[in-house]
Amino acid sequence: MNNPANDQLNENNDHEVDLLEIFKSLNQGKWIIVSMTAFFSIIGVIYSLLLPNIYSSEAILAPASSSGGISGALKGYGGLASLAGINIPSNSDNNSTQAIKKLSSLSFFENNVLPYIFLPDLMAVKSWNSQDNTLTYDDSIYKESTNTWVQGNSIANKQMPSAQDGFKVFIEEHLSVSEDRKTGFVTLQIKHQSPFVARQWAELMINQINAFYRQKDKFESEKSVNYLNQQIVISSLQEVKVAFADLIQEETKKLTLIEAKNSYVFEYVDPPAVMERKSEPWRLLIVILSALIGGILSIIFVLVKAFVLKEKASYALRH
Repeated sequence: MNNPANDQLNENNDHEVDLLEIFKSLNQGKWIIVSMTAFFSIIGVIYSLLLPNIYSSEAILAPASSSGGISGALKGYGGLASLAGINIPSNSDNNSTQAIKKLSSLSFFENNVLPYIFLPDLMAVKSWNSQDNTLTYDDSIYKESTNTWVQGNSIANKQMPSAQDGFKVFIEEHLSVSEDRKTGFVTLQIKHQSPFVARQWAELMINQINAFYRQKDKFESEKSVNYLNQQIVISSLQEVKVAFADLIQEETKKLTLIEAKNSYVFEYVDPPAVMERKSEPWRLLIVILSALIGGILSIIFVLVKAFVLKEKASYALRH
């Protein structure tokens, strides 16, 4: 009959032996662990040094103050305006909510960003020289000397990258837009190897989104004024003519405000700047992670090797 106390003692001894064997195996393979950890650390150092510096230009934005007086005046004629097919102007909060989505859309990039940037700065940058503020380009993608794109590579697989090719790179590697729900502040961030290009693109995006909604509202107001003028001519009721005239007056005020406001949708809380310090890569973190991975893999290798050798020795003794 087995003694439970003896079984527990034997089990504890087995665990103790296992731990002793593990430490013994690790001690015997310490040079393997040190060598592999050092090797992975060196690889991490080389890899981190090959990565280019990335600079971030960040702008903090607030929704521009809305034209509350004009909107309120027009809402007084809401019933008549709706019958006339005129939309009451939306406030800037609605515009700013739409603008956040618009900033990350293909149509905005294609129509409002791509025409104003140098495409190789987006698709083919190799490095930035901080001494003379110049960019060099990857010759396998774009040849600066002849201003031509190299066909047959993963980026310029056609005569030149398409708008959708550029949009994919722009969204994934350069643009970040976020909104603080509590404060309503919007943060727009552009990353690039050149801090000057990063600031230029950030300013471009903000100027273009303001211009887009200014032009959109201006077009709608001008269309409304033209329509109201036509209705005044054909209407036979004096009261209706007076109401339409008031609507035209308010729409004219709105047009004046549209032209006067520079920050139409967003205004700066903190404008983008040329940053002196890089935001990426985190080279020390890369080296630490490389060393950690090397250490873990080397420990696993040593323990597996010791286990295999032990199993072979045990198999040899049994046979």
